[in-house]
Amino acid sequence: MAIEAQVLLLTPLHGHTDRERGSIMFSTVPGLTECAPADPSDDSPLFLSTLTATPREKRVALAVLLLSLLVFALLAPFAGVPMTAVWGFIPCYESWLVATDLITAALLFSQYLSFNSRALFVLGCAYLYVACMTVAHALTFPGLFTPTGLLGAGPQSTAWLYMFWHGVFPLFVVAYARLKRRDCVPSTLPRRPRLPLVAAGAAMVALSAGFTALATVGQDLLPVIMDGDRYRPSMQLVVASVWASSLLALGVLWFSRPHSVLDLWLMIMMCASLIDIALSAMLNGGRFDLGFYAGRVYGLLAASFVLLVLLAESGILYRKLVQLTETLKRLTTQDALTGIGNRRAFDGSLDLELRRAMRSGQPLSLLMIDVDHFKDFNDHFGHVEGDRCLQMVARTLNVAVVRAADMVARYGGEEFVALLPGTDAAAAALVAERLREAVEALCIVHRGTLETSRVTISIGVACLHPVWSAVRAGQAAGYPVGIELVGRADRALYAAKEAGRNRVVVAAEPEPG
Repeated sequence: MAIEAQVLLLTPLHGHTDRERGSIMFSTVPGLTECAPADPSDDSPLFLSTLTATPREKRVALAVLLLSLLVFALLAPFAGVPMTAVWGFIPCYESWLVATDLITAALLFSQYLSFNSRALFVLGCAYLYVACMTVAHALTFPGLFTPTGLLGAGPQSTAWLYMFWHGVFPLFVVAYARLKRRDCVPSTLPRRPRLPLVAAGAAMVALSAGFTALATVGQDLLPVIMDGDRYRPSMQLVVASVWASSLLALGVLWFSRPHSVLDLWLMIMMCASLIDIALSAMLNGGRFDLGFYAGRVYGLLAASFVLLVLLAESGILYRKLVQLTETLKRLTTQDALTGIGNRRAFDGSLDLELRRAMRSGQPLSLLMIDVDHFKDFNDHFGHVEGDRCLQMVARTLNVAVVRAADMVARYGGEEFVALLPGTDAAAAALVAERLREAVEALCIVHRGTLETSRVTISIGVACLHPVWSAVRAGQAAGYPVGIELVGRADRALYAAKEAGRNRVVVAAEPEPG
């Protein structure tokens, strides 16, 4: 059918009897949870203490554990072999340890601020405590800064700080394991979520300062466990208590099932800590032997395990967050039924293209499209066939508009729009006619009306040119130019329907100024 170029009186539109505007229900969209990183039925928040370890992660952890045990078995017989005293080893080792523990604590506290997990809060406190104790251990190490160490340290101070360090940390892990089950139900953050962090920092500094004072100022109150750089027999009893503390933490974690990713690597860390204590305080004879160095290396690995997992999992969760954000962005701009752009996407594109047109001086055309007698089609064939009809029409319109810059969207109900940047009224009319013919060529049977035996569309065309004085005046006065363009296309569509439907009508262009 030929294009009817009609000059329309741009009067307000009074009702469209066969238009039905629908709303988009995103909850019915298939694939809404495709990028969801957790089970949709799981109401627990998504963070490391609730992410269940996969079989692959368990196999990796087991491989790390077996490798550690193999190395331990090879080193254990030679733990007491004397080695050269490398004084640079201690500051390098403990500097690395402090940095690792502080970063781990910061990541755990960040998780706490996001989800108010008391278990992660306690674990963050544990790593903060270890960082503080490591600083005290380095400052009091004999011969490193002064012959006996700083802070008034004596010959027993560093050894006792090592015991306080390795004996108390597992108790925090036990508390974490007991609290993590209560974190399965999300809870609201306190009014001042950073206040507990400040209190935790102060408490950990005070706790480590207390143990430091006991090991330095109050060292006479503690049993003598060092004889120069060699261990006394009394050391074995103290070390056994510390070793039992780590073993207790490992057992509590093991029975706190199901194991999360964080639980898995905490258990590996506790195993490495047991090896550290065994090599550097049980099987060796004193400082600077093979067990002393090997135990510290295991300590570094133990401290690094959880940090590496936190960093890796944070990267994974960030990637999933980006994917989920992109999915949500797509869903908020995609029509749930037809898969093309929705009203929100059209409004955004219209605003963007209007700005571009104003800068470039290029025309911008809009096609308002309506499926003829769609209410009658729905009444006759049912809503299932009605949805299928809209999907076919949308797909056809989207394919028929071939330029990448052009956009087809569902405006609402059975109405669609096509935005054609850089297209004048004559070219837009040709595009509209091509769309009309493409839909008619679908030959979708329509028995709800006597006018036609197939589904057809009516199209109203309106063009806006930024060089027109009327547009410039309206823009200067704050007139919504986009609404004016939509209104003109809408009235052209109404004229097409009044003229008999299945046709294209072009709205009159304002006189250029």
